[in-house]
Amino acid sequence: MTISPSTDRRTALALGLAGLATSAAPALAATARTALTTPPPGAAASPRRRVRLADGWRFALGHAADMDRDFDFGRYQRTYAKPGFDVSPATQPDFDDSAWASVRVPHDWAVELPYAPPKAPVPKDKEDMAAGHGFRAIGRDFPQNSVGWYRCKLPVGAGDKGRAIWLEFDGVFRDCKVFVNGYEAGGSASGYAPFRVDIADFLDYDGGPNQLTLRVDASLGEGWFYEGAGIYRHVDLVSAAPIHVPQWGTCVRSTVDGSGAQIAIATTLANAAEVAGTAQLRHRVLAPDGREVAAIAAQPAATLAPGAQTTLDHALALPAPQLWSPETPRLYTLETSVLVDGQEVDRTQTRFGIRTLSFDGTHGFAVNGKPVKLLGVCNHQDHAGVGTAIPDALHAWRVAQTQSMGANAWRSAHNPPAQALLDICDATGMMMVAETRLNTTNPEAMDELDRMILSSRNHPAIILWSVGNEEGHQGTERGRRISAQLVARCKQLDPTRLTTQAMDKGWDGGAADAVDVVGFNYRTDKIPAWRQRHPGKPVIGTETASTVATRGAYANDAAAHVVRAYDTEHPWWASTAEEWWQIVAAEPGIAGGFIWTGFDYRGEPTPYAQFPSVSSYFGAMDLCGFPKDNYYYYRAWWRRDAPLVHLLPHWNWAGREGQPIEVWVHGNCAEVELVLNGRSLGRKAMPRNGHLAWMVPYAPGRIEARGYNQGRLAARDSRVTAGRPAALRLSADRTRLAADGGDTAAVQVEVIDAAGNLVSTADTALGFSLSGAARIIGLGNGNPTSTEPDKGHARRAFNGLAQALVQSAGAAGAARLTVTAAGLAPASLDLFFHA
Repeated sequence: MTISPSTDRRTALALGLAGLATSAAPALAATARTALTTPPPGAAASPRRRVRLADGWRFALGHAADMDRDFDFGRYQRTYAKPGFDVSPATQPDFDDSAWASVRVPHDWAVELPYAPPKAPVPKDKEDMAAGHGFRAIGRDFPQNSVGWYRCKLPVGAGDKGRAIWLEFDGVFRDCKVFVNGYEAGGSASGYAPFRVDIADFLDYDGGPNQLTLRVDASLGEGWFYEGAGIYRHVDLVSAAPIHVPQWGTCVRSTVDGSGAQIAIATTLANAAEVAGTAQLRHRVLAPDGREVAAIAAQPAATLAPGAQTTLDHALALPAPQLWSPETPRLYTLETSVLVDGQEVDRTQTRFGIRTLSFDGTHGFAVNGKPVKLLGVCNHQDHAGVGTAIPDALHAWRVAQTQSMGANAWRSAHNPPAQALLDICDATGMMMVAETRLNTTNPEAMDELDRMILSSRNHPAIILWSVGNEEGHQGTERGRRISAQLVARCKQLDPTRLTTQAMDKGWDGGAADAVDVVGFNYRTDKIPAWRQRHPGKPVIGTETASTVATRGAYANDAAAHVVRAYDTEHPWWASTAEEWWQIVAAEPGIAGGFIWTGFDYRGEPTPYAQFPSVSSYFGAMDLCGFPKDNYYYYRAWWRRDAPLVHLLPHWNWAGREGQPIEVWVHGNCAEVELVLNGRSLGRKAMPRNGHLAWMVPYAPGRIEARGYNQGRLAARDSRVTAGRPAALRLSADRTRLAADGGDTAAVQVEVIDAAGNLVSTADTALGFSLSGAARIIGLGNGNPTSTEPDKGHARRAFNGLAQALVQSAGAAGAARLTVTAAGLAPASLDLFFHA
């Protein structure tokens, strides 16, 4: 079953997609992928040309401290004295890059680097940034790994002469310089904010090669977590008519009242020609089903001087709008045409949603006037196997996994999110808090804030702009002044949304006085008293919980860096899932909260900051997106539309026969009965927003939890004592994929016994092979202490599971993934790629 973007998600769940956590995920991910791969319904092809630069890239490491190994970059002191000459041979079209690696963009070179544990303990008064970034050998201590060079031929021809031509980079980490045919055309210091580079002046149009080169320097980081390195988001080449709508040149705003929706459209026109020109604008609005529902005929012409821009404002009304909401993510399309002498020379499509948002200190948050509790997750951009270079389809899978848990909101921590992720959130109803990286007001920080808002303000999924996170000056008057300037700029560029800031102290002043919605990082128990001191001020938990857990582990082992998964372990500054959620659930005036985190992520290993812990333990899911037990706590109380019981731990405790095992049940049924080998151990009432626990003497066999509502069996879950590993089982979120070179399947590998039961303690060494129209782009197992390579053909299972990411190779056909292990029956999975 496929859910269309216009399908009510609750209805879809009622049709049988609810199930346990991941059973709904494939259908939800299908919705997201449709948004990424399908043109807006009813939209015609544009006269402009857009080419995604994904394949055909060459890559080589440079060197941050050795010019001989950095392709002579900077060798000549006149590097910038004569543009186009003496920068580096690697920027020239005739440079031989045949020895460089062939890569596909998005690409993260850091995820392929070796681990580099510190040679000596880090003093307690210094932060261990090596641990913070996951012990990868990158940064100033590793100049040989911290500069990367990319080269790609640009598909430009004689037909592009005289047109506006630019490159759109959604994210490059970091400090990149962009060269075209040896000329430095632009770049960006930010590792996260999208940027544009105009390149028409530097191109050859006579059939010769046009060479794009990037030098990317990741020697310095911007965060305290794994950040990757390289061109880790999409790059597009755009060729448009001289008079055109530039990147981010359309802004759509809507208001809703009893008469319907009023749509305000601000459109920027730019003239890239060397002579003045005159043009008209025409608009039409397409409904979610593709029907034209409104139009604005060609307006009086505007005259633009050479190199000039102008912004034109228009308005229209929709008497019966279909509103966007988390349950009904309806998307309209604005089609804007540029006419010169009555002929269409440029056309853009802008997807938008019509909805109202409100935050109130007494009643919390509402969408379209309906109260909605923010059930949120914070996430870094990182996944097993690929690092920060997350394919669009994997973004969709991650959103679907999160929605299956019951989450309806995502905080992009601590940087602007990828545009592909925002498209997915728009299509699936996942609300987003977008966060700028720098909480300061220097020109670079203000420019990054501008780029975040201008690139993203048409996305209905965004509900708040965040201007900072745990800033050292957050509680001071200086912090208030800085945040006030950032907030003012947000409102200047987008007066339709409110602002927030994530704070871990100082909520009674400073930045809290500057933002519209105060964010509490942890200390959720302090919010009720704060609300009494600040009646009417909206508040959310911008970071909550931070329970730490190793997936599938149920006993602490400090020597092995293992943390039990019972929702009892957390740093001193954090809380359990139950502790924070019981507070927020009980107070309507608290708009909601965002757990830290949805997924584990590389770096910032907690509670063990020493090697070999290379990933965090915070996630409700591990680095592969496999659910931990706390996932089901949230699933139970955030998605009460479907009965659930979830039983933990596993039931493989050889050598502990007769000894008590701590057994928990997460669930939302009124009562739960625990049954061991057919014998009832009693029935208990489930406390609201809580869990149940038993101490059960271990006996091999089957232990089962049965959930009852109104005395009737409503849900059940069981664990069995598995035998020895005997075989492997493969499954994927789907087996039919697009043959577009980018579509990706997340394949789960399970180690099972002869009866088909998961062997939940298995760490079996696995081998992966693939034939046909696909490639393996990454492997993982969710173990936060694993230092196995993310790339390659071998990976151990971790507590019975592993993951392979299989991507289209760009041609239609079939592919077969085969996984083997010594002494076990192999398993294969067939995937089909269609044009």
